[in-house]
Amino acid sequence: MLIDAGQAMAFLSVAILLTLAPGPDNLMVLSISLAQGRKAGMAFALGCACGCFSHTLVATLGIGALLAAEPPAFFLVKLAGGIYLLWLGFRILHRSGAFSMEPGLHGKHGLKSLFVSGLFANALNPKVMLFFLALLPQFVQSGRGPAAIQMLQFGLIFTIQAIVLFGVLGYYAGKAGGWLARRPEAGLWMGYLAGAILILLGLRLVLE
Repeated sequence: MLIDAGQAMAFLSVAILLTLAPGPDNLMVLSISLAQGRKAGMAFALGCACGCFSHTLVATLGIGALLAAEPPAFFLVKLAGGIYLLWLGFRILHRSGAFSMEPGLHGKHGLKSLFVSGLFANALNPKVMLFFLALLPQFVQSGRGPAAIQMLQFGLIFTIQAIVLFGVLGYYAGKAGGWLARRPEAGLWMGYLAGAILILLGLRLVLE
């Protein structure tokens, strides 16, 4: 029931191109990394990448198609995602853009919180869910086992490559953030920028 190498490589090529394309996920990872440093950025990036697999499960179980067919339900999910991004943005602004002002920000508890934030920020975006619902079935081949099993494998491939690419983005943007952290005034404005980006993404999701 495993997908063949040709299927895997074709899907992986598309997945990498889509992940590298500028979008909300990239902006969130970049802004968090610059504002809070390398470890924080990589923790958020890992959560954001893992959130991709939730959309695979939703698409595989048919919940995505149900939400797409029910505008009120789709709106509620979109509203929840937008409000969550707004909350993250205002939370960063409340911290005044400080890189390390809060005790334990980069400790175990802080990194876990950032991972969960990235996970929910991605999982609560219904536009990504619909994207997976449209993308995954295109690579399913008859005779290779149940479509749901193939889609789960594609989702796993997408998640793994997203972990790698978002992790690299978080790492290098975080290094730049570390340089900015030694310059308090620059760090302050990067924090404001990170919060503003998340707020704008949240407003876009709610109002679009």
